[in-house]
Amino acid sequence: MSAVLGVDIGTSVTKAVLFDEEGAPLASAARPSRLDRLPGGRVEQDPDVVVASVRSVVRQVVAAAGRPPDALALTGQGDGLWLRDAAGRPVRPAISWLDARASDLVTRWLTDGTIRRAYAYTGSGMFPGCHGPLLHWLQEHEPESLARAAVAGYCVDTVAQRLTGRVCLDAADATLPFLDPRTRTYAPGALAACGVAERVDLLPEPAAPGTVLGLDARGAALLGLAEGLPVVAGPYDLPACAVGSGVREPGDGLLILGTTLASQVLTDRVDLDPAAEPAGMWLCTPAPGRWLRAMPAMVGTAALEWVLRLVGADTDAVDALLSASPPGARGVRALPFLSEAGERAPFVEPAAHGRLDGLSLATGPADAVRAVCEAIAYAARHCLETAGLSGTLALCGGGSRSVMWARLIADVLGRPVRIPLAEEVGALGVAAVARSALDTASPSPVFSGAPPSPHRTVDPSPGNRARYEEGYARYRAELAEVRARWSEGGPGGR
Repeated sequence: MSAVLGVDIGTSVTKAVLFDEEGAPLASAARPSRLDRLPGGRVEQDPDVVVASVRSVVRQVVAAAGRPPDALALTGQGDGLWLRDAAGRPVRPAISWLDARASDLVTRWLTDGTIRRAYAYTGSGMFPGCHGPLLHWLQEHEPESLARAAVAGYCVDTVAQRLTGRVCLDAADATLPFLDPRTRTYAPGALAACGVAERVDLLPEPAAPGTVLGLDARGAALLGLAEGLPVVAGPYDLPACAVGSGVREPGDGLLILGTTLASQVLTDRVDLDPAAEPAGMWLCTPAPGRWLRAMPAMVGTAALEWVLRLVGADTDAVDALLSASPPGARGVRALPFLSEAGERAPFVEPAAHGRLDGLSLATGPADAVRAVCEAIAYAARHCLETAGLSGTLALCGGGSRSVMWARLIADVLGRPVRIPLAEEVGALGVAAVARSALDTASPSPVFSGAPPSPHRTVDPSPGNRARYEEGYARYRAELAEVRARWSEGGPGGR
């Protein structure tokens, strides 16, 4: 197979890249996505608009390359709730993973033990924007939508159904919050804990690794490609980025510095520790005997964009601002929990919110920006430690383009960070998964072989180690203090 078209349907942008058989990009295109932010912390997307974005980038890439692909590979955002009928049409707007409508419900479930009971079956925590609380919320407030639905899915399988006419859910997407990752089957106890056991008929069975679909007549007409073109749907963006960034051995990790601050570590075993804090997830991968222990925090580059707006700067100024403030940000400190839905990893707290401390008349814009960037790096370290990082670490996502921020992260983590030079590692990863699925004669398993090249390595500065060890210890102490207030709803709580 000579060319695979990888499509990454992100939260803020849909991207497509045509890769040759060596993984080199031949042509690419991108189109911004639209999020509809509504009162009450509701965040939704129109599936028709999302499908139109896929149509646009695919046609642009094919036109630029001057040739059609030999296969199509789909990845994209995970979580949320994408309800549709048997024909694949939406019965209501898709609810984004950023949605906060079920925050009060999740707070109640944290208090009464519901989340811990479900966690015992799956090893996955829950947050407002995932299937458990969203299905329960709709059951109470919008039952007519559930009555009209045939499928409660996600972004990637929604697009795949529109293109192929088939429902095909990757096991990674199905993970949160009902799947037992060891068996790749839904855990009845987790469904019952959430009070949605009778909705199991809406959940598609996870597809077997290596499942290949084909464009139907409708999908072919939409994309301008041949009917029957092979389509591989999934895994979603977290595992796809792990494949594309060169995660290979158990203990190796990846930090995605994007809208989500997604930390994940490859592992060869699943440890459903009932005593652990019920957060994160164990993601199934296309490789047998391999899982990703994922800790996807809610806010990554979104927190940086917020502080940049606050000081009247844009992303092009990040490196200059970080250079203008020393490690420690002249005493300015931050907590980066700015999502309206609170936080989901490495702890779950719908009432979590951000903070900027230590300000004075001597504080400048650079200090505020550095404080937020340092706080995000501390959050990343907290997530990676919880996930069990012991090997190499790759860094990707939009934030990795900042040389100074990447260096700051290496300093905070106290370890080298490898940055793939390929910008669209999610599309690259899902293209590799598609090649493995389609090349039945001599498959190339994912999570094997040498890391992809080229990449650059950022080493930590020994001179900053003590400063950031102290800063991380202070961050963890302040976080423990404020978490107690959040959970009690007292001063500083919601």
